[in-house]
Amino acid sequence: QEGNGVVAMIDLLIKDLDKELQEAGVMEKDAQKEYEKVMAESAAKRAADSKSVTEKASTKAATEEALQNEKESKAGAVKEHMTTVKYLQALHSECDWLMQYHDVRK
Repeated sequence: QEGNGVVAMIDLLIKDLDKELQEAGVMEKDAQKEYEKVMAESAAKRAADSKSVTEKASTKAATEEALQNEKESKAGAVKEHMTTVKYLQALHSECDWLMQYHDVRK
């Protein structure tokens, strides 16, 4: 009878081990699926981030180019304005001289 008890205990241990191995297998499969899901989400996020960085770099380059063009345009406008101011000063001086000597020239 003691032999049957020992065999029954060994059978019980074998069943428990089989059950634990089966549970571990299911848990490992679930963990693998979760890992693959996280990796796929991460890859999608990296792709979206990479696209976003590329778009932002393109926008930045276009903005910097527009800024450079505006700076050049401003420099040209300032130069033209200064030329106009100098011309007006010369006209004003000439006009003042003409007004001052108008009576003398009559």
